[in-house]
Amino acid sequence: MSTHTNKTNAYNDFHLQYIAGSWQQGKDDSVNTNTNPFNGDTLVEIKQATKEQLDEAYKAANAAQKEWAQKTPAERASLMYNVVNVLDQRQDEIVDWLIKESGSTRIKAMVEFGSARAITLEAASFPNRVHGEIRASNTPGKENFVYREPIGVVAVISPWNFPLHLTQRSIAPALALGNAVVLKPASDTPITGGLLLAKVFEEAGLPKGLLNVVVGAGSEIGDAIVTHEIPSFVSFTGSTSVGKHIGELANGGDYIKQVALELGGNSPFVVLKDADIEQAVKAAAFGKFLHQGQICIAINRIIVEDELYDDFVARFLAHVKTLKVGDPSKADTAVGPIINEKQVKSLKEKIAQAQKEGANMILSGDIDGQVVPPHIFTDVTREMDLSRNEVFGPLVGIIRAKDEDDALSIANDSMYGLSSAVFTQDMAKGLRFARGIRAGMTHINDVSVNDESNVPFGGEKNSGIGRFNGEWVLEEFTRTHWISMQNEPRQYPF
Repeated sequence: MSTHTNKTNAYNDFHLQYIAGSWQQGKDDSVNTNTNPFNGDTLVEIKQATKEQLDEAYKAANAAQKEWAQKTPAERASLMYNVVNVLDQRQDEIVDWLIKESGSTRIKAMVEFGSARAITLEAASFPNRVHGEIRASNTPGKENFVYREPIGVVAVISPWNFPLHLTQRSIAPALALGNAVVLKPASDTPITGGLLLAKVFEEAGLPKGLLNVVVGAGSEIGDAIVTHEIPSFVSFTGSTSVGKHIGELANGGDYIKQVALELGGNSPFVVLKDADIEQAVKAAAFGKFLHQGQICIAINRIIVEDELYDDFVARFLAHVKTLKVGDPSKADTAVGPIINEKQVKSLKEKIAQAQKEGANMILSGDIDGQVVPPHIFTDVTREMDLSRNEVFGPLVGIIRAKDEDDALSIANDSMYGLSSAVFTQDMAKGLRFARGIRAGMTHINDVSVNDESNVPFGGEKNSGIGRFNGEWVLEEFTRTHWISMQNEPRQYPF
C-alpha cells in the first residue's frame, strides 16, 4: 500500500477529449462506455471523436511542435521533472484508476506506476543526451555535420494491458526530444491510457497543443491516425495482426511514415535440469499470472528438461493453487479479471482447443464473470495451439524437452521473438543458451516480464521492429540531417 497522501483534488471530466490544449466534447454519434472489468460498473461515458477532431489535434500538434523544438534542453527536462512530481503527488489516485479501469491487481498497478515513473525520469535526461557528429570528408575543403533533430509529430496508439506505462513509454521520450504527440488510447482504457496522462502533463505545465488525446472508434479514426499527412512517425503497441495493418498503412499511402511496432509474444520459460527448482517455480508463477497473463512479455510456454519435468509440474501446481483469485483491489489478490468479455470468450475457446488436442488439464476452475482462474496443462507439444499462439490470459502449457538442445529448439520454434527466460545454476551455460534464443530480450534466472528504462525493449520476427528506452529510443524519435559545408572553392569536372 502506498504511503503517499493525495492532498490535491482528484481529476475529473474524463468524459471529455483533450484536443488543441482544451477539454472538449467528442462530436461523433458513438459513445465509449468505459466499465470496470471486475464488477461491470460504468466508470464514464465518453462521446467519441470524429476525423475532423483528429485533424484539429494534428494541426494543433504541428503548430505547437515548432516552438517546442526550439526550447532549451533544460526547459524540456524541467517539464519531465515536473511530470514526475505530479505522478508522485497523485500516486494513489493513479493506482486506483489502474485497478478499476484495467483490472490490474494492486501488485501489478504498483509495478506499472513504477515503470511509468521510471521512463519519465529517464526521459528527463534525453534532451541532454541527444547529439550530432562531425564526420571527415574526402572532398578537399569540405566539412560534414550530422545534426539530430526532432522528428516532428508522433502518432501513438497504445494498448489496454499496461495502459499507463506503455503510453508514457512513447509520449515522454517523444516530448522530451522536442516532438509533439497525438495519442489514441485503447478503447478499453481511455483514461489510464491517455486522458489521465493528459491531466498530468497539463498540471505539469506542458504548453498547449503538444499532447492531444483523441478517444475514438477504430472505424472512424483508426486508420486515419496513421494515414494523416502530418505525423512522420507512428508508435504502436498491440497485436501482431493490427501491427501488420498499421505497417501497411504507414508505407502504402500517399505519405510514408517511420514506425515502431511492439507486437505479440510467445515467451518461452526454459527450466534446465540443473535449475534451482523452487526459484524456477516461483518465477514461473509470477511471470505467467501477473496481470492474469495479459502481458506481451508474459510467460507463454514453460519448457522443462526431462529429468526435472515431473518434479517441476508437481511443485508448480501446488504453488499456483495458493494464488488468491478475485477482487483486484485487495492487496493479496494475485489474479484479477480479464479485460473484457471478448477476451474471456477467446480464453474459453483456447481451453477447449487444448483439451481437444490432447493436453492434460491438471488445474482449472469456474469462470466467474470476467475472472478466469489459472489453468495448467501438461503433456503439451510444440504443435499445439497453446504452444503456437499467444495466450494473453491465465492459461499455460508445460512442454517436456528431451535435453538442452531440444529445449532450445522448442524455444525458437515460434514466429514470435519478444522476451524469453532460462533457469540454470551454470551461468556460462545460461549465457550460451540465452544467446542461442532468437529474441529481443532474454533473462537468465528471472522471468520474461522485465522492463527497465535504460535498456532496449523490443522484439524480433513477428514481435515487431524498433526499440524503446534509453539511447535506443533516441534513435526512434529523432531524425538525422547531414549538412556539409564547402569552405573553399571546389573544382568540378565540367
